[in-house]
Amino acid sequence: MKRLIESKLFDWKNRKDKMPLLIYGARQVGKTTTIFNFGKTNYANTVVFNFENNEPLATIFDKDLNPIRIIIELERLSGQSITKGSTLVFFDEVQACPNALTSLKYFCEQAPDYHIIAAGSLLGVALSFNKNKGKDNDDKGKGSFPIGKVEILTMYPMTFEEFLITVNPHLLNAVKECYAMNLPLLQPLHEKALELYRNYLFIGGMPKAVLEYIEKQDYDFVRIRQSEILSFYSADMAKYTTQSEQRKITTVYNSIPTQLARENKKFQYSLIGSNARAATYEIGLTWLKSAGLVLNCHKAREGKMPLAYYSDLSCYKIYMSDVGLLNAKGNAPKSLVLADELSGEAKGAMTENYVAQELTANGHIIYYWESNGKAEVDFVIQLNDCVIPVEVKSADNVQSKSLKQYVEKYTPAYSIRISGKNFGFTNGIKSIPLYAVFCIV
Repeated sequence: MKRLIESKLFDWKNRKDKMPLLIYGARQVGKTTTIFNFGKTNYANTVVFNFENNEPLATIFDKDLNPIRIIIELERLSGQSITKGSTLVFFDEVQACPNALTSLKYFCEQAPDYHIIAAGSLLGVALSFNKNKGKDNDDKGKGSFPIGKVEILTMYPMTFEEFLITVNPHLLNAVKECYAMNLPLLQPLHEKALELYRNYLFIGGMPKAVLEYIEKQDYDFVRIRQSEILSFYSADMAKYTTQSEQRKITTVYNSIPTQLARENKKFQYSLIGSNARAATYEIGLTWLKSAGLVLNCHKAREGKMPLAYYSDLSCYKIYMSDVGLLNAKGNAPKSLVLADELSGEAKGAMTENYVAQELTANGHIIYYWESNGKAEVDFVIQLNDCVIPVEVKSADNVQSKSLKQYVEKYTPAYSIRISGKNFGFTNGIKSIPLYAVFCIV
């Protein structure tokens, strides 16, 4: 299955002044497979070193962080030659060996001709929850983050564009052309694209779930894979936290479907329990963010540039990183999702989560706008040096008083409305079908 991040990996490979590459991403989003396949296609050989539960490998980085010595030891351990420029060295689950992470600094400074990619499913957790450790390290920097000495990419679940490339690539160009020209897609193609969109809502973008759909065309197997992935996440919560922390993380994570299935989707700790307080459960939300399992959407106090200057850090919405996992956690029936027959709250939550996921994967920092509890625009983003409001409708009912209020107050260059309707541009509103959110770049 093609992943669009491959083009960024190719650009990195051919850059003359490259640094080691560090890839963030939640467990099971496809980091290992994508990096390994990239190496097989673009290098003479790829040597993979997985640090999870591998003490012999970790000891190579205990003596010192001299890149040449490390390369020699890695060659001896793997039985493969590591050649500058023609070998890809892949450090997988690098968070399990802090010294290996720190070594990237010395590869950057002393041996930049080696091509090294490092990745880790819980890399964000390791850095966030251990950021105060190692402050008293010696000048070799063991256990410290190689600030300014690595390039960083984040990998997300498969977007709908990647899903479309896999299941029906012939639709892709037509969708992109209609988006660019604001012309409606032929009605049969529009209906087919909406059908595939509903399939994606149930399946989501986790590669193993998508693969089950492709190979078996059986949604029950898809749900089994989604449940397995959620179990992996629960196991990580137990393995890398204390029992008390695990309980808080799990409680917050389980509350997300309930948080989203409300008209006011602002995250509220009070929904977790009658006595729940931010001071108690904030660590759970922080862990989920660091693990890449949730997406954060802060409130923008004003629809002005730059949005970060007007962010209200006390108000935010939380989405799951994958809409398929949201449906699995909420036990959404496949028949209702595929037939577009879910009730309003669940359908709205699912649709908004999908849009948040697509916008984030496209590199947008997402915000929402609210006016004293009387009006709310689902998302506002910076696009082409403008702040653009994005209204999301789960069907083809596009009436919106909130968007009208926003436009009257801030007069944006134009607005975006995402719904079940076809492409078009009327009265300053660019209409984008639900299946074409990936076009907003």
